[in-house]
Amino acid sequence: MSSTRFGRPQLYLSYGQDVALLNTPAKRWWTLVLALVAVLLPFTLQDDLLAVLATAFVAGIGAIGLNLVTGYAGQVSLGHAFFLGLGAYTAATLSGDPDSTRLIGFGITSFPIWLLASGLVAGLAGLIVAPLAARLRGLYLAVVTLGLVFIGEHLFKHWSDLTGGVGVGRPAAIPELFGIQFAVDGEFFTKSQKLYLLMFALLVIFGVLARNLVRSRIGRALAAVRDRDLAAEVIGVDVTRYKMIAFAVSSFYAGVAGALLYVMIGFVEPGSFNLALSVQYIAMILVGGVATISGSVLGALFITLLPRVTRELPAVLPFISSSSTSGGITVFQVETILYGLLIIGFLIFEPRGLFGIWIRIRTYWKSWPFSH
Repeated sequence: MSSTRFGRPQLYLSYGQDVALLNTPAKRWWTLVLALVAVLLPFTLQDDLLAVLATAFVAGIGAIGLNLVTGYAGQVSLGHAFFLGLGAYTAATLSGDPDSTRLIGFGITSFPIWLLASGLVAGLAGLIVAPLAARLRGLYLAVVTLGLVFIGEHLFKHWSDLTGGVGVGRPAAIPELFGIQFAVDGEFFTKSQKLYLLMFALLVIFGVLARNLVRSRIGRALAAVRDRDLAAEVIGVDVTRYKMIAFAVSSFYAGVAGALLYVMIGFVEPGSFNLALSVQYIAMILVGGVATISGSVLGALFITLLPRVTRELPAVLPFISSSSTSGGITVFQVETILYGLLIIGFLIFEPRGLFGIWIRIRTYWKSWPFSH
């Protein structure tokens, strides 16, 4: 029997009602409004801003993957850039020109094929690393995953048949479906509009899949491992198995994000997959909110749109330059400093990130005019 019949919409009579995807009318209406706004944005914004938003959607997929292993499973990972690189080069190789004498290519431009393959290759790599990672925790695990970044950097820089080599690179994957080419302007939609809508749809799909995963038995087991792995093992949770699942799923999401991220840029450069990229994704989940799917998306939007703001600083602050040859502090250094300050600030003052701020605002208005 529905609790709303008695005028108690927040009273749940079953566990299923409590963990439902959209368990209140307000959530359902707001989700519908946000979806409509997101779909209408391509027809109101300029192409350059749409490209930034599409990139943020892709980063959101990658941030969700990192949050699954770090936020939900409690396994600190600094190796996200490695799995992003695996996904990017798998996609670029599968869709690359098969007649090229310089680069490996198979000419598969259908994006569901190379997208799935990118996720599977990265997921398989995560599954290979997972048994070792399952034996470690805390700082030791962070150091091991950090080693993956340096291994990946060496591999990507020296395997020139795959990556094109340092300073050369290779074209990114070509997205095509049912004859529709998303990376070129069309008769009715521009390239940026098509890529925006595609990335938004994929973000919704992967976000819903991740949300359903964390609401399932697997998600509850991951939370138990995160909170206290010894206690979880005592009550019957196979800690090693669920840590492996977390790493595999997280790596799959990273591979998918890596494949899509460079579609937006159109070019893959081996030097991109470094520690700084991993730190960016750490910043996304810490700023957005650890152990929340919505927080991952909020953090990705915030961190991706941040450079858009910092690029305008030289016009306002004369001591900040847009080029390293001009002397003084550059906008790129400002961005790096801001990443660090944001991570420190949110960890100290709002550990739940932007999602936590939203929860506090929502709680205030739900209880207004009462203080508690």
